[in-house]
Order: sequence, then C-alpha cells, then structure tokens
Amino acid sequence: MNLSLRSLTALLVASVTVLSAQAEEIKGDAAAGLKKNAMCIGCHGIVGYQASFPEIYKVPKISGQGEKYIVSALNAYKKGERKHPSMRGIATSLTDQDMADLAAYYSASGVDANAKPLEKAADGSAKAMELVAKGGCASCHGESLSKPIDPSYPKIAGQYSDYLYVALKAYKTEGNPQVGRGNAIMGGVAKQFSNAELKELAGYVGSLPGVLKTVPESRFR
Repeated sequence: MNLSLRSLTALLVASVTVLSAQAEEIKGDAAAGLKKNAMCIGCHGIVGYQASFPEIYKVPKISGQGEKYIVSALNAYKKGERKHPSMRGIATSLTDQDMADLAAYYSASGVDANAKPLEKAADGSAKAMELVAKGGCASCHGESLSKPIDPSYPKIAGQYSDYLYVALKAYKTEGNPQVGRGNAIMGGVAKQFSNAELKELAGYVGSLPGVLKTVPESRFR
C-alpha cells in the first residue's frame, strides 16, 4: 500500500468514526417528545384503536416499548424497509432528533418503576410451544418475550395479537409496494410458518403478561 492510499484509508476510517460518534450523540428528550407526538396520539393514544390497512387490526401498544427499537422501527418506515403508507409518511417527516425524542417519551410512558421483572413466559398449548421453539422467539426477545437481548429488538409479550399476526405476515410479503417488511432475520423466521400457524403464535404471545401499554392522552380519557 502506498502512502497516498494509506492516507486515504486513514481519512475514511476517521470520517466513519466521527459519523458514528455523531450518531451516538443524538439523545432523546422525553419532554420534547411529548410536544412532538401530535401525529402519534390519534392512533397510539386511543386504547383499542383499530387500523384498516391492509386489514383490520388494533394498532400496537408503544408505551413502554424499547427506546432503540422505536427509533429503529421509525427509520425502517422512513427508508421504505417497512411499507405501511401512513407510517412511512409520518416517519419521512421526522428528523433523527425527532425520532430520538419520541422514542424517549414513549419508552418512559406508563412505566411502573416498582414493577417486578417479568419471569419466563408461561407455557401455552403444545402447538404454540412447538411454534415458539421452531421460531426461536426467546433467543432474541428473551425468555419473558419482553426483555430482548438487543435493545433494537422489540418487546412482544402482551402486544395485541391481531397486530402481531399482521406484522408477522408482512415479513412474508414480497413484491407489494404498500405492504411488507424487509428484515431478513424476521423474514426467515416468518416464512417457516403458514398463516394459520402465525395466527396461533401471535395469539400465544399476545396472551402473555407484558409491560407494553396504550396510555391515552388526557383529551381521550
């Protein structure tokens, strides 16, 4: 390697390091997130609110969800890796700071600081447990399915079953410009199962105790 190439390599490494450091410096402000959540509360601030695309299901509980997962999900919508039209429209309007602030707000919303940690998820039917084992759910989402091994993974225990079912099917969907999710790991997991099996799996996960909530805004209480 000649000197100029070494210099260029050093410069590129330094640039990547600076960019990574800048990315890590984006800290969410929960108070700022509360002021920015006007586009969120119309769906996520109403208990049991139902979406109608691509089918009818309850929008997910996001209060108490992991901060890094919320940012990751919003970025996936913004980049088109998740293809829900409404969510992509919202995500594309958000800056990185907006996402961090909203994530900080929702990750703390409704959280009980004195709550005991969730234990290993209780067994369901033999079929459900077979599906959980086949999908390796606990290996990423934790034994309680509410303590992911990586903070960019979601808590899923107690999430609405109908939402989980729609989300799992989206990982199987290909070639649809408005429906689908591009996560390779989850795609590989979901494609092992029939839709009937995904529905049973979602039903089991949704029945478990979890920390996720829908916290109504005062105007909706």
